[in-house]
Amino acid sequence: MHPEKDTSFAFMRAAQKRGHTIVHCLLQDLFVQEGKAHAAARTASVRPTAPFSSYGESQLLSAHDVDAVLIRKDPPFDIAYLNATQILDLARHDTFIMNDPRGLRDADEKLFALHFSSWIPRTCVTSDSQRIRTFLGECGGAAVIKPIGRAGGFGVLKLTSQDINTPSIVSLLTEEGKRPVMVQEYLPSVRQGDKRILVLDGKPLGAILRVPRDDDLRANIHVGGSVVGSDLTAEEVALVADVGPVLRAAGLYFVGLDVIGGRLTEVNVTSPTGIQELGRLNGTSPEDEVIEWLESKAEEIAKGRRARQGL
Repeated sequence: MHPEKDTSFAFMRAAQKRGHTIVHCLLQDLFVQEGKAHAAARTASVRPTAPFSSYGESQLLSAHDVDAVLIRKDPPFDIAYLNATQILDLARHDTFIMNDPRGLRDADEKLFALHFSSWIPRTCVTSDSQRIRTFLGECGGAAVIKPIGRAGGFGVLKLTSQDINTPSIVSLLTEEGKRPVMVQEYLPSVRQGDKRILVLDGKPLGAILRVPRDDDLRANIHVGGSVVGSDLTAEEVALVADVGPVLRAAGLYFVGLDVIGGRLTEVNVTSPTGIQELGRLNGTSPEDEVIEWLESKAEEIAKGRRARQGL
């Protein structure tokens, strides 16, 4: 965990500052007992200097008895991840969970953008190499190919009709026609930056612009993209207004929208990052705003739980 980059660290720091007890577990620490979700979890604390985090002894904890659960796990969305969301489903009526396990199962970070067809660039999803070649030609001979279910720019490559490596790239990423990939028209404006819009409860929290290195297609921060401050354009405000209610209805409360040249390219729901960069560039603490909002949602769930128990 990078204390100056990771959004998870910022959330822990903000929660700790507001007097909350933090506990941490991994996917393999979740289990079901007597029909309820539990975890072998450790108390955690963070600090601004090394060592940046410390942990207590493992203890058994019911997910139904905590105030909130934050699911912060990078893709790939594999069987272990799927099982974790199914386990946490058992606690969703007793504990506020962000993001909702059902929403995480439904919203692949690449494919969920397809629900907003008026906002995305020209896109094809297929495992068929000939279909990809045809689509590449329709895009003027330049496109971007992305493996589905991965994160952080992993496997994202530019395809061109003139590149003799294109057939090999397609064969590799589709596993010789067995696995679908996403192919999108190449947006030259990516050289000016890939905007990450952080959305909280369907409304924009703020945005940063990630600018790729001269020698890389990808603008992701962890692969060397630089970050500059950025405001939302009128077009992007309209995009969030269109997408936000759908996210909220799916229980996808904290989301990172990736936008290039006004086009929505990805909807990051598993562990969106960028909140520390946003705070530094704006001189604010957006993580405090998220935790304060989380407190209000946790109280709503707690009231419902008390009502069901007749308290």
